[in-house]
Amino acid sequence: MSNRPEEPISAAVLAETRRQFFARGARGVGSLALASLLKAEQTRPSKPAIGGLPGLPHFAPKAKRAIYLHMLGAPPQLETFDYKPGLANWFDKDLPDSIRNGQRLTTMTSGQTRFPIAPSVFKFQQYGQNGAWISDLLPYTAKMADDIAIIRTMYTEAINHEPAITFLQTGFMIAGKPCIGSWIAYGLGSMNQDLPTFVVLNATHSNPKANVQAISARLWSAGFLSGQYSGVALRSGGDPVLYINNPEGVPPRMRRRMLDALGELNQHQNEKIGDPETRVRIAQYEMAFRMQSSVPDLSDISKEPESTFKLYGEDARKGGTFANCCLMARRMMERDVRFVQVYHRGWDVHGDLPEVLPSQCRDVDQASWALVQDLKARGLLDETLVLWGGEFGRTVYSQGKLTATDYGRDHHPRCFSVWMAGGGIKGGVVYGETDEFSYNITKDPVHLRDLQATLLHQFGIDDQRFTYKYQGLDQKLTGTEKKANVIKAILA
Repeated sequence: MSNRPEEPISAAVLAETRRQFFARGARGVGSLALASLLKAEQTRPSKPAIGGLPGLPHFAPKAKRAIYLHMLGAPPQLETFDYKPGLANWFDKDLPDSIRNGQRLTTMTSGQTRFPIAPSVFKFQQYGQNGAWISDLLPYTAKMADDIAIIRTMYTEAINHEPAITFLQTGFMIAGKPCIGSWIAYGLGSMNQDLPTFVVLNATHSNPKANVQAISARLWSAGFLSGQYSGVALRSGGDPVLYINNPEGVPPRMRRRMLDALGELNQHQNEKIGDPETRVRIAQYEMAFRMQSSVPDLSDISKEPESTFKLYGEDARKGGTFANCCLMARRMMERDVRFVQVYHRGWDVHGDLPEVLPSQCRDVDQASWALVQDLKARGLLDETLVLWGGEFGRTVYSQGKLTATDYGRDHHPRCFSVWMAGGGIKGGVVYGETDEFSYNITKDPVHLRDLQATLLHQFGIDDQRFTYKYQGLDQKLTGTEKKANVIKAILA
């Protein structure tokens, strides 16, 4: 065996990690898209370039944009969309063992000696051509019964908030996977060079008694995908994006020169090492520069007519409210932002439900209705998918003490309700049936992965063919264990 040292190996090969090696092939096209974006910045074409993967969409899409309104904490289906008038005869009676059927419970109610049934104290009425039962807590939502498809038979395996929210957003209960918005951004790319493809808004809630769930940027993370596909959170106070504005005394021309110099250094580093994240960093700096103009224009609602605030409500004038977030989401749809995620916390009604829930519904009801009507009036609803719902449901039995005027509900993964509108969804539909206790599904179950598959389908994506190689698996939003099913009955 020769003692002669091997021929020099390039620094790029030595520096390349295993993850970068496997990711390189998938991102080759991405680098071409980035090059076109950088060139476009120089030539300033009239239309923005569109990135995304070759071969996508798989078929003609119904939706080009989406707004996901996530009610964090889980709205109780018994007080919103799953009307059970027969429960009035079951007040304070124990839930039959045959209904609970050994279901595992959270530690918050597993020690209870009884499971007393708590009928809703709120009334329901029928709306729309199909007579959908909707709670009096949601009078504006009720007015658009013919615009939305209500799914009453969602279910999940997760029973606690953290894994349940993660499961719904990423397709897995364990953190570290890309969220829905990141998958869409990765697959379909951007329709606006001056704003992020995926934007996140966190809305405030009005009732100080409401339980809130902690959330963090991992919920809008790109996971094992490139960081460029992560959601960009816009703040409601101060600068919408931290550090987006130039420091005092730094004019735009100086900022441009600094970015050009930094870009040259990063390009040199990219040629030397070949780390894909270097190219991402170049693109992010350029996007930040363009956002210095686009984000202030997006956030400036002063030119909105008075009719807008009559539609959404006066809260739309206040930054950070759910109404303001919905108005911002509409403005982003006009500017072709691909995916907007709005989080509204405070729905974890373990106690004081009759006091807390009305304010939670007031926070979101008019604005959700206004968003759909506004999109429709502007000709955007047909290509914009709107999804409203939480991460699981609530129990029919009371957590803790039950009285005629006060009760709470624990987590319930076996059935819950969501609604969808626009983007090729059939309005006026009520899909699925539950038993008389809203405890078990009796017809047309919809797993949360079925919901994810349906969302992708409306974007023209076959979830089974939309994969990313990672850790030896063809990773999918809808998981690798079993096939998810598109909910065809709610499609127009």
